[in-house]
Amino acid sequence: MEEKELWFLQGDSHPYVKLAFTSMVYFVQARERLRLNQLPPALADALSPLAEQLQQPGACFVSIKKAGNLRGCIGTIEPLTPSLGEEIAENAVSAATRDPRFPQVRVDELRELAVTVDVLSAPQAATREELDPKKYGVIVEQGGRRGLLLPDLPEVTDPEFQVQIAAQKGRVNLDEPHNLYVFTVERYF
Repeated sequence: MEEKELWFLQGDSHPYVKLAFTSMVYFVQARERLRLNQLPPALADALSPLAEQLQQPGACFVSIKKAGNLRGCIGTIEPLTPSLGEEIAENAVSAATRDPRFPQVRVDELRELAVTVDVLSAPQAATREELDPKKYGVIVEQGGRRGLLLPDLPEVTDPEFQVQIAAQKGRVNLDEPHNLYVFTVERYF
């Protein structure tokens, strides 16, 4: 990518968001994954103070919005790649191309999109009394099924509603024994 094509690296977005957006744009335009050792210089410079964190394993979600509405969201509860940097890049591409609720992101809509990155803490077992949808995300697990809902979503203020949505996403029957886990996120814009 030429420097003049890097309009999405401008502005005051967090470097994690710039990495996610760059990965998404590169894949949507070129149909190739961006290699972290071949980042545009402007992005490499922005990420350099975070190199240590980016090299550690980490789970994250990447959310894409268009005109304030969800356009794609994919993430991991546990890291699937060796580093947070790779996890952000992979989840950005997946949010743009593999979220079954939406068609793939097209080149002509890239300038209309906004991206956020949520870096997840390790999940901790919890009881219903410990739930707080503003503070904690929730995972509902039953056998091999898991449903997750991120914290601090404007439309979710009730813990029971949060559990119901997560259970529905994971196809978990709340009338049968299940486990609850909570996690926190660092949300980057």
